[in-house]
Amino acid sequence: MTEAVTERAIATEVLAAYDARRQIVSLAERHPGFDLDAAYRVTAAVRRLRQARGERPVGRKIGFTNRTIWAEYGVFAPIWGDMYDTTVRDLTDAPFDLAAVVEPRIEPEIAFGLARAPEPGMDEAALLGCVDWVAHGFEIVQSLFPGWRFAAADTVAAFGLHGAYFVGPRRRIVAADHGAWLSALARFEIALERDGVPVDRGKAANVLDGPLSALRHLVALLAQDRLNPPLAAGEIVTTGTLTRAFPVAAAETWRTMISGLPLEGITLRFA
Repeated sequence: MTEAVTERAIATEVLAAYDARRQIVSLAERHPGFDLDAAYRVTAAVRRLRQARGERPVGRKIGFTNRTIWAEYGVFAPIWGDMYDTTVRDLTDAPFDLAAVVEPRIEPEIAFGLARAPEPGMDEAALLGCVDWVAHGFEIVQSLFPGWRFAAADTVAAFGLHGAYFVGPRRRIVAADHGAWLSALARFEIALERDGVPVDRGKAANVLDGPLSALRHLVALLAQDRLNPPLAAGEIVTTGTLTRAFPVAAAETWRTMISGLPLEGITLRFA
């Protein structure tokens, strides 16, 4: 089996598992030599398959930016995955049906909407100049691999573990406020509750020293990628969980409170 056929076959397999809401055995275990480079080639193949059936890429999720959880998952560097118009939605009062995902977990994050394409080598101030809006959101991540046991390459091939993303109210960024945003995005704190009970606390520095730092890391990764496109104007970029990722169940309500950042906390209910 040629390399291209193998990647196409893996892309078809993971997409079929995603559609059927079923789990599969680790790809890295079954395919000797399946590494991050091969996994990102699978990412490109998956994107072609999803576009062919009418799905539209709308942005990227960055995963494993939170260094406090690296040892928990055995993944020790950030990864990324595509997000689609079928997986990203504005946060509303409507509950989310967890039947759509497998072994779901919840992650409170910061998302950026890009006004223009960032370039490699930009510092955080320059990157902020590429941002149209900032929002707080929840990502629902899922594992196609039983028990959340996987290699880093598995997570990339399986869409960066992306299941759904709920974007909270957007705050437009104006040039006059850049200094305040730069400071706040590096220092804010967050609290996470389940059914009114505190679960965890996090801070900006958990995600590679702040969400803009996570964005800078993604821009650098994509600059070295020959198969996947760089970021473009209009894309949404989510920057990784600020707390640990927690399993979720039907009928639960999750809520955040943010301090030090001009964004409100958000609430998500599960059907």
